[in-house]
Amino acid sequence: MQYLRVDREAALELAAAARFAAERGWVPATSGNFSARTDERTCVITRSGTDKGRLTETDFIAIAIDEALPPGVSAEAPLHLERYRSSPEIGAVLHVHTVAATVLSRADAARGSVVLEGFEMHKALSGYHTHESTVEIPVFANAQDVGALAARVHERLGGGAAVPGYLLAGHGLYAWGSDVREAQRHLEGLVFLLECALEERRIHR
Repeated sequence: MQYLRVDREAALELAAAARFAAERGWVPATSGNFSARTDERTCVITRSGTDKGRLTETDFIAIAIDEALPPGVSAEAPLHLERYRSSPEIGAVLHVHTVAATVLSRADAARGSVVLEGFEMHKALSGYHTHESTVEIPVFANAQDVGALAARVHERLGGGAAVPGYLLAGHGLYAWGSDVREAQRHLEGLVFLLECALEERRIHR
């Protein structure tokens, strides 16, 4: 199979975002995956099994958004492609495995979402302008059949998700934005909010 050419600028920007996440302990071992749309038909994404704190250009693969996946791509690539197919405004998708995201997604799996209220950090998310708001992060049951899981995500979120992120139960957090910078801001904001929610539950047990 002939691989598409990797966009160097996109790869380097994603590598920097991945290092940011790794330095904070959000992608332990070789977990997580990062991608960016490079044009309407193509995106670049991390190769499977890479250390996200040490990525170079060679650790990325360019893939067609609407075609079959080539070998070496993360098994979770369909979840990235689902977001790009759902909305042309989405330009980057970042996936991490934080403790708070993993624990709260399990705790609230039956409810179907983690609900956050009254935090100033709501304003880190596009479309939220006040702490006097409710942020409801969808939770999906994890599954080995990632294609079927992507279909469930699309059925529920489509292209009009209120929150730029969702959780996989017992797994981690997906966040996106119009570009890598916005996706990273959304990711950081959601990670902080989930950490606050987890700490509140500890305090009020």
